[in-house]
Amino acid sequence: MAEHAATTAPGRSVVWVDEVDPAEAVALAGSKMGRLTELHRAGVEVPQGFAVTVDAYRRHCSESGLDPRIEDVISRLGTEPTDAEVEKASAEIRSLFEATPMSEALEAELTDAYEELCLRCVDVNVPTAVRSSATGEDAADASFAGIFDTYLGISGPQRVIDAVRKCWGSLFTSRALAYRLRKGISHHAMPIAVGVIELIHARASGVGFSVHPVTGKPDRIVIETSWGWGEAIVQGLVNPDHVEVGKADGRLLKYDVAHKTVVSAFDFADGAVTEIDMPAKLADRKVLDDEQIAAIAAAIKAIEEHYGYPVDVEWVISRHRRAGDPVCIVQSRPVTVTAAETEKTPAAYDPVALAQKFVFSGKPIPGR
Repeated sequence: MAEHAATTAPGRSVVWVDEVDPAEAVALAGSKMGRLTELHRAGVEVPQGFAVTVDAYRRHCSESGLDPRIEDVISRLGTEPTDAEVEKASAEIRSLFEATPMSEALEAELTDAYEELCLRCVDVNVPTAVRSSATGEDAADASFAGIFDTYLGISGPQRVIDAVRKCWGSLFTSRALAYRLRKGISHHAMPIAVGVIELIHARASGVGFSVHPVTGKPDRIVIETSWGWGEAIVQGLVNPDHVEVGKADGRLLKYDVAHKTVVSAFDFADGAVTEIDMPAKLADRKVLDDEQIAAIAAAIKAIEEHYGYPVDVEWVISRHRRAGDPVCIVQSRPVTVTAAETEKTPAAYDPVALAQKFVFSGKPIPGR
């Protein structure tokens, strides 16, 4: 009991997905990582990993002198800045984060946590997904969904530390900065945590919706998928396979195989996920078999039942997964569309636009 209390103690720089109290997880680790903790406690398969907490971010900004420098940049914008001025301010603040080192104590904590993650994964230099997890990021209104950074395939403690600082800086993307200025929201009211989770070696990945993402009708589960990681989908470089499953009976209603020309794959030389040409034999091949579809649909349905509202889910099928194993869930958040809204203003079905809305952007660190 004492050990668990220490895990969630105020001021802690690192909390683990499988150890932090779900009641405190979102406040400590932000929305994305907090939901992973909730899903883990609900028995859902999620990656191993830890979060660099909101407290760590706040201490870094305070102790490093970043706070007054950020305030100075923002104060120069005035009340009605132009888009160009916001872009310039965003770039300046993000450069400050990249140029400002962490304290030796915090770097040591993150190094220890990364080495512990390698131990838990029984591997050396485990590739990770380093993803922003701002408080309120995935709220039901989705105002900030997908506008903060994620870096895929980051291995080694120093690269992880660099990626964490870049994620901190992404709290000040031009979109986020402009939105807060319009709404009169202080960046202090929306601190950011960062998740560091094992990068599941993806045979295939995608998103799934517990209601139709355009009509909002709840009678079916909709799945979008392609080979490898979901980055080619996010960047609009590939059209995914489209699958629809009856929610009540699990019956396969539709499977449209897309011609897939690009795949996101792990580049071991660069230590990052990158896009390459799809192998010709995979371009027109069906990504998912019936067992995998059933497993994805079952996971999505279970998550919806757990939360009690429609969800969209980011999932990965590991290359090591065997039939009957659970599918790994790497993210879940509320679906914002409703049937009533779309009946008034029906939208065209655009899988790329949907992927860009619901899958979280991942970018390798430049030069890595």
